[in-house]
Amino acid sequence: MIATNTIAQGDTRSTGLRYICENGGTIYNAQKRVKWVGLAAVIVSVINVFKGDYQGVKSLDGRKVDLISAFLFKSGGNNNPAVLLANADKSFQGSIVLGMGFTFDDSKPDGTPIAEMQRLIEQNSKNQERIFPYIGGEEVNSSPTHKHHRYVINFGEMSEDEAREYPDLIKIVEENVKPERLKLGDNADARRRKKNWWLWGRYTSGLFKAIAPLERVLVTNCGASTYISFSFQSSRMVFANTLAIFPLSTYSAFCIMQSRIHEIWARFFSSSMKDDLRYTPSNCFETFPFPENWETNPTLEAAGKEYYEYRAALMVRNNQGLTDTYNRFHDPDEYDPEIIKLRELHTAMDKAVLDAYGWLDIPTDCDFLLDYEEEEDDNLTPNPSPYQREGGRQKKKPWRYRWGEETHDEVLARLLDLNQQRHQEEILGGKVAGKGKGKGKKKKSNKTKSKKVVENLPDIPGIK
Repeated sequence: MIATNTIAQGDTRSTGLRYICENGGTIYNAQKRVKWVGLAAVIVSVINVFKGDYQGVKSLDGRKVDLISAFLFKSGGNNNPAVLLANADKSFQGSIVLGMGFTFDDSKPDGTPIAEMQRLIEQNSKNQERIFPYIGGEEVNSSPTHKHHRYVINFGEMSEDEAREYPDLIKIVEENVKPERLKLGDNADARRRKKNWWLWGRYTSGLFKAIAPLERVLVTNCGASTYISFSFQSSRMVFANTLAIFPLSTYSAFCIMQSRIHEIWARFFSSSMKDDLRYTPSNCFETFPFPENWETNPTLEAAGKEYYEYRAALMVRNNQGLTDTYNRFHDPDEYDPEIIKLRELHTAMDKAVLDAYGWLDIPTDCDFLLDYEEEEDDNLTPNPSPYQREGGRQKKKPWRYRWGEETHDEVLARLLDLNQQRHQEEILGGKVAGKGKGKGKKKKSNKTKSKKVVENLPDIPGIK
């Protein structure tokens, strides 16, 4: 088979290679990344499959191996990673406000000015009870201090009568949000949002409950991003739906999440837009097997703290946010001593995480490697330029300071094995993680009639 290199990813793998491997087929030869010989700038995978009892030599990227999995790894299983109970209620997506009329924002010409918000609070201090700092992925990634510049009116899950106890604020929402809501369609979700026009489109009550006891939480952008970068934010914020939020406040958590170990997992199982990552907590976090006793590991805490504080000070000194900082981090022509030190601290953090797993045999050496290749001209030179021509202008090549493919695949295969091991342990313990309501409870007997299950479901607005 000749296919795009996504054949070993997501649903394509699940319905193709996985089915073959689990139904009498054997992958006996695979080349994962082969540049197409024609004019098209395409990377393909070349895979040979045998149906039946294969007795010959297996080869993966030119190396003799004992096994080639559906992931095109030399070890590990073929199954999708399981959702782990240990990670339940530790990841959330931000709220969908659905109406910029809720916000006070000086950056939008048609927004309510922040000066007006301040005037309303001075006029009636009660208004401050329903106004909160509001932040999204763009501010987190672009500001050197992750500073928000917007505020939002939040009536929570109040009735209209309760919301009208804040007449100044309900007036703003009624004027700026209600007219747009009334233009929505006629499906169940739209009808609910039109009826409850003073409420956000989706209020994440579970998120607010989970972060309430904490001073800070870990967040990352879940929109299309070139890099995975985590930072701490005050738990008193309202987080937009462009952010994934984790009620984790320790540097140990940051150390693991920011490490290349977690990045490898997230990049492989996330959705993507072009070559950018979309971090989806259900795929990237809920299935991720953390090392044992990571919460109390002093080495992880120290490594994470040193990296985080150094990076924070570096961004302030250079007046650069996360995106600009990691652009320099992954630039092969960047030799600034401060960036070199950041790379060294990242390697130290990776080493601490690998040690926590007990994987002392995995090297942490990195090199500047292309995520994919579009042209051959510069790639064959001894000192390739990080840029290439595109339409008469300079376009940055997709360099990344990362592990080689062999280390990448070895770590990913071990994480997959560990995920299945943890999942089996949770099953033996009588617990199964799932999505949505009832997460972490024992499964009901499969003798229950499907009709009864449907009849007993609660009437949830907007959900058929």
